[in-house]
Formats: sequence, C-alpha cells, structure tokens
Amino acid sequence: MELRHLRYFIAVAEELHFSKAAERLHIAQPPLSQQIQQLEAELGVELFHRKTKRQVQLTQAGQVFLQETYQLLAHLEKAIELTQRMGRGEKGQLRVGFTSLVTYNLLPQILRKFREKYPEVELVLQELTTTQQEQALQNRHIHVGFAHPPLEDNTLNQECIQQEPLVVALPETHPLTQQERIPMRSLADEFFIMFPRHLGPGLYDQIVSLCQQGNFSPKITQEAIQMQTIIGLVSAGMGIAIVPSSLQNLQRSGVIYRPIEEKTPLIETTIVWQEEEITPVLSEFLQLVKSFSV
Repeated sequence: MELRHLRYFIAVAEELHFSKAAERLHIAQPPLSQQIQQLEAELGVELFHRKTKRQVQLTQAGQVFLQETYQLLAHLEKAIELTQRMGRGEKGQLRVGFTSLVTYNLLPQILRKFREKYPEVELVLQELTTTQQEQALQNRHIHVGFAHPPLEDNTLNQECIQQEPLVVALPETHPLTQQERIPMRSLADEFFIMFPRHLGPGLYDQIVSLCQQGNFSPKITQEAIQMQTIIGLVSAGMGIAIVPSSLQNLQRSGVIYRPIEEKTPLIETTIVWQEEEITPVLSEFLQLVKSFSV
C-alpha cells in the first residue's frame, strides 16, 4: 500500500464519483478505478458500493477506513512539520553551560532573545566553571558553554563575544571610595576576597598578576565560590575584591565599585562548542550569540 492509494481513496470517498475524483486529482478516470481496486484487493474488503460505473457509495468498512485514513495523514503531516522544524532548529533541546559571571550582563540578554525567536526549543541551563564546561562538552553533557580562557582543550571551538576590564569592589565605608580611580599600590595592605584558583585559573592569575604590577602579592583572607558571595562578603566589610566590570550590574547595598588606575587585563568571555556536535538548534543559537559580540 502506498501513500498515493490513500490520497486517491480520500478523493473518491469525498466526491463519491470516480470522474469528479479523477478531475480533482488531475489523473484519468480508468487508472484511478484500477488503483482503488488494487487497494480493496490488498485490504480484502470492499470500500465502495458501485451504484453506477462512475457514482459510488462508501461501505461501512469504507467509512471506518476513511476516518482512520484522515487520522493517519494528519499524523503524517504533523511528523513532516515537526521534522522540518527540527531541521530548521526551531524545535529540540539545547543544554547550555555558563559561569556565574555571564549572568550579570550577557547571558540574560541572549536567552531572552533566543526564547523570543525559538519558543519551542527546550533550554537546559547548568552553572559550571570553565574547566567543568570543557569536561561536559567532551562528555556531551552540554551542547555549548560560556567560559573564560585559557582553555585546556585546544580541540574545542571558541569565539570571544565579550571583553571587560577589572574593577575594585570596596565596602562603602572604605576610605578609598573617595577616589575616582584606585591605584593598585594603594591595595597592598588590603585583605582580598577571592575564589579558589582551580575554579578559574585564568581570571585568578590575571588578578594576582595585576597585584604584582603594584609590587605586592594579595593577602587572601577569604575564599568564596560564587561571585555574588564574594560581593556579599565585601558588603559585610570582610575585605575588598577585584572583579570583572560586569559585576557592577549586581547592585548590592554596602558595596562601591571603582575603576583601577592602571590598565587592567581584559577578561574574555567566549562561547565554546564542539564542531562535530553541531545540531540545527545549536547552529541557530551560535548565530544569535555572535550577533551580541562586542
């Protein structure tokens, strides 16, 4: 049984006339009659009572078959539409890894735009360090990540989408808040709040290097995993922190941000993926993210 047999059957069943059905299908009437006879022979039942050579009436079996055929073709059309939408990247699942840093600026804008454009794509978000994202990409646990170089795995594709300088986060009662820009040497005796190096060695080493340019090594007295926790500890007066400038979007009472007098390293945010694992959904996501690049 072929799909055309079903379409021919529906035309005859709706027109109840072979000539009219043949005209509707743009085929000759004798071949249409032969196709319907083949269908009936394959099913082993009569689908039509022949009132005349051309005019027919559905049998009870034909009525049942018509309803089932309608449903079958509807399911087929739905399957075709779904497949085409999957192929265009309009439907499916996308697993995204990200560091906490990108939640203060870049990521919310990207996700909002993507959800507006592709509302039927299921987004699964996982907060992971850069190192964890590399492992998750290798294990196919995520499709794409927002990370901070350097990466250990040089087989991964990456593209820089943002660069930002470092700033100082100070308790609002700190004397240095009176200055517009903070020289690094003025932080030599301060207590620093940092994150453990293994969670972000690139950013950690850049902060330490900046301190060394001011002829001192940071006195790290507190460590915290999340950036918001670091800012919370600054607010509590536990010390100061050097953070990427996007953290200024985290408006926390008791914290003042100031730019650094010296030129600071630019903290890069890159989008990371595996070329061989690209799906239509991921391809659409990458295109959208690249439009946000600065």
